[in-house]
Amino acid sequence: MINQDSTVTLHFELTLEDGSVVDSNFDGKPATFKMGDGNLLPGFEEVLVGLQAGDEQSFSMPPEKAFGQSNPANMQTFKRHEFGPDLVLEPGLVIGFQDPSGEIPGTISKLEGDFVHVDFNHPLAGKTIQFRVNIVDVA
Repeated sequence: MINQDSTVTLHFELTLEDGSVVDSNFDGKPATFKMGDGNLLPGFEEVLVGLQAGDEQSFSMPPEKAFGQSNPANMQTFKRHEFGPDLVLEPGLVIGFQDPSGEIPGTISKLEGDFVHVDFNHPLAGKTIQFRVNIVDVA
């Protein structure tokens, strides 16, 4: 049975409410991780506690338990000239930006004249996630 000290091997699938698949390893090798090692968000680990090998479950994860709510403070606006002249900017493009702690990804959300709006929220922020698991092994 999964507890806070378990090493868990599982197949998983993350989908959005519309059924589109965000990530899945059901067609490949199962993933193995130790509870609390940071490979899964705490909200995802929380629902695994008590499951055992052979269990298959689906959970609806609200944004607060998954990737958080979208934070308006993580939206920034840049001038077009701040990007390389050869870079083709379009909504949805993910660009790496440097900050004091290293590189962080930002997604272009819209272009308005000479302004480029960039969203630094996690791409799944604000979304309810369907989390399906098949527990292969618990050690």
